[in-house]
This record gives sequence, structure tokens and C-alpha cells, in this order.
Amino acid sequence: MKQELVKNWMNSNVITISPDTALPDAHRLMTENRIRRLPVLDNGKLVGIVTLGDVREAEPSNATSLSIWELNYLLSRLPIAEIMTEAPQTVGQDATVGEAAHIMMTHKVSGLPVVDNAGIIVGIITESDIFRMVAQEWQS
Repeated sequence: MKQELVKNWMNSNVITISPDTALPDAHRLMTENRIRRLPVLDNGKLVGIVTLGDVREAEPSNATSLSIWELNYLLSRLPIAEIMTEAPQTVGQDATVGEAAHIMMTHKVSGLPVVDNAGIIVGIITESDIFRMVAQEWQS
């Protein structure tokens, strides 16, 4: 298998949110776009990442004594900044897919924001992208 670069396998259509995005809005974006993570940008700078798991963990359990209206009100006021992972691991667009996979395994994450030389987010690479590359290489 040749040295494949991240920029050739990443998704460059990245949906991002701001730290003040409400939790239900982030959840809706994930559901509508069938994605499991959203990079969080503040004035164009990557400041965090939130995953579907983070969102689900922040939602109350079924054992809560609050009414549905109280829950919806509280959730609508919870900003993503409260639950996001700050300073997420990233990978450069010119790194190899193997390097990206190593970062993912080392830090136990399933996706990485991809940044250019200036640190600007230009894409995202996930386990699915890596599996797609391996499957395509294997069939060749």
C-alpha cells in the first residue's frame, strides 16, 4: 500500500458550529447530516469538537423528575462550549493516512479535524474514510 495522504481521503465539506450553539441545534445538525462530530470554531479558529456521544451524554436520563417543557428549556440554553472537548487532536492535510490512524488509535478518537499549515480547518478524516481507503486499495 502506497503512502496515501490525508488530503486525498478527507471530507472537505465540514459542517462546523460555534461555542454558543445550543445543544439541540448541534444534535439536529448531526442528525440531518448523518454525522457524528462537529468541529467548534470561534472566529474561524478551531477551539473544540463535539461528538454525538457528547451530546447524548449531556441529555438527561429517563429517570429525571423534570417535565418535558423544563427539559427542553434547559437543553435549549446549554451551549456546546459546556460539553465540547477543548483543543482537539488534529492532523495536517499533508500527513499520511497511517499517521492519522496512529493519532486516532493513540488518543482513542474516531475522527480528526484536518488543518492546513496555518492551522485552519480544511476537512475531517474519520475511521470510515480510512476503511474506504483500505477497501479500495485491497480491491486494486
